[in-house]
Amino acid sequence: MECSLDLCIDRLHSDSAKWRVYDPDVLPLWVADMDFLSAEPVLRALHERIDHGVFGYGLCPDELIDVIRARLEGLYDWQVAADEIVFCPGVVTGFNVACRLRSEPGDGVLVQPPVYYPFLSAPANAGRVLQQAEIKRGSDDPNARYELELDAFEAAITDGTRAGVTTRAFILCNPHNPIGRVFERDELLALAEVCLRHDVLICSDEIHCDLVYSGHAHIPIAALDPEIARHTVTLMAPSKTYNIAGLKCSFAVIQDEQLRQEFCAARGGLVPGVNILGYTAALAAYRDGQPWLDEVLAYLEANRDYVKAFVDERLPGVEMHVPEGTYLAWLDCRQAGIEGEPAAFFLERARVALNNGAAFGPGGEGYVRLNFACPRATLIEALERMRNALENR
Repeated sequence: MECSLDLCIDRLHSDSAKWRVYDPDVLPLWVADMDFLSAEPVLRALHERIDHGVFGYGLCPDELIDVIRARLEGLYDWQVAADEIVFCPGVVTGFNVACRLRSEPGDGVLVQPPVYYPFLSAPANAGRVLQQAEIKRGSDDPNARYELELDAFEAAITDGTRAGVTTRAFILCNPHNPIGRVFERDELLALAEVCLRHDVLICSDEIHCDLVYSGHAHIPIAALDPEIARHTVTLMAPSKTYNIAGLKCSFAVIQDEQLRQEFCAARGGLVPGVNILGYTAALAAYRDGQPWLDEVLAYLEANRDYVKAFVDERLPGVEMHVPEGTYLAWLDCRQAGIEGEPAAFFLERARVALNNGAAFGPGGEGYVRLNFACPRATLIEALERMRNALENR
């Protein structure tokens, strides 16, 4: 399959949120979508569906459910029944719904910052209390991994005796956005054991599960053990993987029947069904898109390594831990001598748009998040602008 990932597609004159928020001279490396053409089988399937010409209310194709089940079993040895898959228009929608499960207003929802900022607002959206257990690097070495601190994680779980808050749910991000960790089996088992012991529901955002690099493997936490699965809502989607986020198709795997009924009841009247074109794209992607994904993963890994080498050699005072998954680089700018927020500095002085690390919660101050899912030429230009801004400030 031919796929030119070096092609610079004009998104500035499209409806792209990533490219339209800032001035035309700004290179946007912030919103987490790719600047690559979607897979040819996806484009072909969408054209065929559009050529049909009728866009009335639709149902999920049975084949899509079969393909997802086969995918989960083939990748993770995870047997999932058809009725255990619940579709929804987005993973963020899914974990906002999950915050309402088996809890009441005033109960606590635990997250692990620095983390994708909708995690920080989801508890309040449901009238729940945000609780946080920060993930930290194991040492000051810039190459040190972020590590789970299980004692701190368990200490953050409360039973109502502290401030009257009882922790009812934990939202896991794996692979983790923005730090790029792909958690290993023993880490996931330890997290799950703590949650089960304290009767804390697990909601696992695994949207980046297919974007994992050499030497690492994604493991769904619910696939570890049937008892863990009974207490888990797993959220996945083809959106990040195949660059079809705007088509709004994701799914939850909920293997406990009662929990699944509660999830469906909590979304009732508020959460719409999936767009019919979203179903079409998801089926084509999962069924026929693997050759495209293999090529993209190799390109992304090369982009990741380019960013790491550039940061180490040409961005003085900036440090980068190599992400194990996602297409997001988490850059520590605290030693770069930048006054104020680094994201604001690079926007003003380099005309490069990055995410402000402080928006990801505790542990994000002084960081920026950079999306390297773009043609190499775009990435090189952005990094050169950042280098020039640091050298000439």
